[in-house]
Amino acid sequence: MSGRSHVRPQVGPYAGARPVAGLAISLALHALVFIGAFTHLGAARDKPDPPAREPTVTVLYLRPPEPDKSVPEPEPPPPKVKAPALSLPPIPAPDVPSVVEPITPRKPASMAAPPAPTAAEWAFASTYKLKNSKGYRYTWGQQVRSMMGTAVEGPDQGMVRFRVEIAPDGSLTRLETLWSTSPVAERLARQVIGNMPQWPRTPTGKPLIFEKTISFSPFASDGPPLYKDDCLPDPPVFSNPFAWDGRSARESAPAQPIEKPDPQALEDCLKQLPQDSIDAEIARDQRVMEQWGWAASRPGR
Repeated sequence: MSGRSHVRPQVGPYAGARPVAGLAISLALHALVFIGAFTHLGAARDKPDPPAREPTVTVLYLRPPEPDKSVPEPEPPPPKVKAPALSLPPIPAPDVPSVVEPITPRKPASMAAPPAPTAAEWAFASTYKLKNSKGYRYTWGQQVRSMMGTAVEGPDQGMVRFRVEIAPDGSLTRLETLWSTSPVAERLARQVIGNMPQWPRTPTGKPLIFEKTISFSPFASDGPPLYKDDCLPDPPVFSNPFAWDGRSARESAPAQPIEKPDPQALEDCLKQLPQDSIDAEIARDQRVMEQWGWAASRPGR
């Protein structure tokens, strides 16, 4: 045997356990240190939030595209030559009086009462029987208006409509006011009618019942009537053919035929008609224009 000593390696069940155990202990210690660094015991305190940064505004300017230099610029138009202004002569100033005259108040309009009917007009009225004694009714209204006096523009002007009944001997038996627009006009008309003498007898010898409007106004007057159409029959009264009372059977009302006068009776009637005056024509046109307008006064209407 040589002089070197040989160390015999240890052989046993724990021969390689020491290095492994040391590695495990080292890893465990590192793990503890790592865990402690991130727990509340060893974690660093929260740092305060940094101050808010001011917002930055960026302004973007869009530049127009540069003009294409290849296209030639249009030539400017030639300057306009102004025509010389015409010199007009000065307008002379109107002569204004130095002192302004005071405005005088306007005089209210007035209309004198129409003349009373003559004896000849009453004689004609007492014999004219057509159209419910048309002449008698007009003459009666003219007599009343002539006795009421002058009508002056103002609050006293107006109209009043009566329903009148005259006995066959000419005496008044009933006077009823249907409507009135002026108490003064109604009072004057009633006063005049009460003081009038007895009128002539009625043309038919029967009581005469009619309605009459008395106009006490400076802008309106009751002109004489027209007699040229009095021999023709009255047109049928309009009735709505579709009217229904809600109880009876629905039946459309037949249209009433227009009555044709007897030729001989029409000829005899036309002979007794009086000649219409120009005043009557003017009064008729005025009534038509007030009711239907200017278009109704055309010929043929």
